[in-house]
Amino acid sequence: MRINIIGAGLAGLSAALTLAENGVKSNLISSMQSERAQSVMAEGGINACLNTMGEDDSVENHIEDTIRGGVNLADKSAVRGLCENAPEIVKKLYNLGVPFQTNENGIVQRNFGGQKKKRTAFVKSSTGKMLMTALIDAVRRYEAEGVIKRYPYHALQQLHIRDNRCQGVTAADLHTGESITFRGSVILASGGMNGLFSGLTTGTTQNTADVTAMCLENGVELANLEFIQYHPTTIAIPGKRLLISEAARGEGGRLFVGRNGKPWYFMEEKYPELKNLMPRDVVSAEIVEVTSMPECENQVYLDMTGIDKKVWKSRLSDLREQVIHYLALDPVKKPVPVSPGIHYFMGGIWVDSEHRTSAEKLYAAGECACQYHGANRLGGNSLLGAVYGGKVAAMTVIKEYGEPEALPEIKGVKSYSEVSPAFRDSVGQVLGNHLKILRSEDDLMRALDELNSIQEKAANPAENRLINLAKATVNCALFRKESRGAHRRTDYPGTNPGCQKQTIVKNTKVFYREINQL
Repeated sequence: MRINIIGAGLAGLSAALTLAENGVKSNLISSMQSERAQSVMAEGGINACLNTMGEDDSVENHIEDTIRGGVNLADKSAVRGLCENAPEIVKKLYNLGVPFQTNENGIVQRNFGGQKKKRTAFVKSSTGKMLMTALIDAVRRYEAEGVIKRYPYHALQQLHIRDNRCQGVTAADLHTGESITFRGSVILASGGMNGLFSGLTTGTTQNTADVTAMCLENGVELANLEFIQYHPTTIAIPGKRLLISEAARGEGGRLFVGRNGKPWYFMEEKYPELKNLMPRDVVSAEIVEVTSMPECENQVYLDMTGIDKKVWKSRLSDLREQVIHYLALDPVKKPVPVSPGIHYFMGGIWVDSEHRTSAEKLYAAGECACQYHGANRLGGNSLLGAVYGGKVAAMTVIKEYGEPEALPEIKGVKSYSEVSPAFRDSVGQVLGNHLKILRSEDDLMRALDELNSIQEKAANPAENRLINLAKATVNCALFRKESRGAHRRTDYPGTNPGCQKQTIVKNTKVFYREINQL
């Protein structure tokens, strides 16, 4: 019997590798090759308390920053596990061949948003690509031995759940159209919900949100869908947003806006301690505020002209190439116009600290799962959460695997359907207009009305599922009547201690659940 993994990015590869290292076989099922996964696009780095920078860092500091950055909405037990295991994870990645920047003291680490210590290990601004390369190579040996069997270009067609127990999945071959049913336990590692916001995210368009929508359809609990991270420094390119990595600000990049004809470095004036490296939700909201002031221009710039040329060459050369390619502008010489863009989804499939979902034999890890980040994710914690989450999910499967069981016969396989680009764009336009950085009940009610109108035009089950996921996201934002982290209500501007709970959605019902504070 094999464990079935949906998704071949960092979380999926980490789960497959962990299973293989413990003698458990798996099927690695994905709609694309690993080389095209979202994880490849991660730039800035991975967090771990290695304490190589002489700043007296500690695991407790990492935990504290993560909980504070998430505005006290993360499971403290899960965060402790994440941060305590981070050093071991980074050292293992280094031993697998990740060429982290090093010096005589070991792995070099840099500043990242929301953290007071240099804690982010990196490979220039291509860290995700290097992590993926190392894990792909590590997995190949087990593929050659038949322990891991890959099924690239296979999209999830159906999630088989009966009596709240996952029986397996059916996947469609995107080349032949044929369907394959895989029985047994399932780990979902399908990435964030970029498909809800067509053209408005920094993430890959291949992360369609269809898997999460299928979970909702099957009564699997989702959590914290209202917490959508807008990264403060992105630029518009055809079909999506291009990320200007937080690494640029970590190395000395400064945000400013023209005010009364002069540059105003507003983050430095408003937040003298962390300045341009405040958590992303704070920086994005400040950009919205300053560009709405009558004395300010409506464009914010990232000034990187003061960064040392040696740093550009050794740490940010690939970022410079991207900006020159897309903007025909050299960031070494001129400030770069930036604006917030959707970058990460803190919410997703609800999991406990062992990465179990609300359905038996179904697990989730990586950005598709709601874990670790609370109301706002710290830069550098996403790669860590994906690798660690995949490992934890796999270890939980192993623990619960037990003796091989008789697999149920799966009946009633439904035909495969896809969301049309035009339909996806219409959903994204509604959410982009009304589920912004600043939102209100009027905005959200208009979104529901418009989504209901679009739903009448749904041509197949996949389109209907996507609309239901969009409506669930809006309903979560309506339900949370406060401002916290990435969720900012203009009609409820304060943080309410009574709302320090997870927002859970099951089918069409939304409710609160207490957070594990141990």
